[in-house]
Amino acid sequence: MGEMLTPHQRVMVVVAHPDDMEFGAGGTVARLVREGKEVVLVQCTSGDKGTSRRDISPETLARQREEEEREACRILGVREVVFLRLPDGELEPDLAFRERIVRQIRSFRPDIVITHDPFRPYALHPDHRAVGITTIDAVYPTARDPLYFPHHLAEGLEPHKVAELWLFGAQYPDVYVDISETLDIKIAALVAHRSQISDPAELAERVRERAAEVGAERGIAYAEAFKVIALRR
Repeated sequence: MGEMLTPHQRVMVVVAHPDDMEFGAGGTVARLVREGKEVVLVQCTSGDKGTSRRDISPETLARQREEEEREACRILGVREVVFLRLPDGELEPDLAFRERIVRQIRSFRPDIVITHDPFRPYALHPDHRAVGITTIDAVYPTARDPLYFPHHLAEGLEPHKVAELWLFGAQYPDVYVDISETLDIKIAALVAHRSQISDPAELAERVRERAAEVGAERGIAYAEAFKVIALRR
């Protein structure tokens, strides 16, 4: 694959539901881990409504999906997953939610934050939009400046300036990551989400086709694409 993706070492992924990271950035995360980067996942909801079944409770489904996410993270090599356990389908980009994300940023102190692009036209899932915009607002300027949530200082959580935001699902991406060597890892991590997948073979075919479509825009066999915003200079 050639040179390393980034000189930065610490990466935080913030997503709405179990499997969002894997669909949006699984190949990139696997590649970052291979390059020795430290990756943590902040999982905002546990996907407690993500089913067509009527014979399962939200609590049972959430436990199952958390276990699936832990297995997917093991496959990808993600060091840690934090479950915020907010209600699936009910996320709002308010100040309380932003404080939860700022707390994680000030705790883990990532160089790169990867999340949903909330600005893409026709991004239909409200949780994806809410997580994307709240995470962006948390990164800049809130986590950076000490007068936001000053009680964090008393807890030993210092302000932190993130270097780069990487937004997946972007309408106008400008960074294309070659995932040719990690596509199989991405697929394996997705297959770990057994409650969401009825046909693993069909899923693998669909994921390969999509990665090939994205890669074709830059002459890459298989790729994921991001809008990258530089913040730390």
